[in-house]
Amino acid sequence: MGYTILVVEDTADTRELMKMLLEFEGYSVLEAENGVVAVQLAKREHPDAIVMDMSLPLMDGCQATKRIRQEPTLGNVPIIACTAHNYWEWRSKALLAGCTDFLSKPVDSKRLMKTLAHHLH
Repeated sequence: MGYTILVVEDTADTRELMKMLLEFEGYSVLEAENGVVAVQLAKREHPDAIVMDMSLPLMDGCQATKRIRQEPTLGNVPIIACTAHNYWEWRSKALLAGCTDFLSKPVDSKRLMKTLAHHLH
């Protein structure tokens, strides 16, 4: 497969679970525990896709997405918003910030894989 996914999630257990699921499917995984680290990693590593939690310390997912979208080389990278917050309110915020798609938590692993495959192919 050869794709690298940046998983941005502040809860270590959730981040580890997503990493295991993605690696099992053949993806390489980068991890960020907050929005600041997410922006730094995205700029440095240029992942093929990003799974972005919306509630993050230091810089929330919307702010991080906006910063990532400001980078010319990252403008077309799929960013999948992922949150347990109110679906409609956060879906709108995430899409306006520049997210490509939206998944609600708890994340269904099959749906996550299908969403990534859709945006990467």
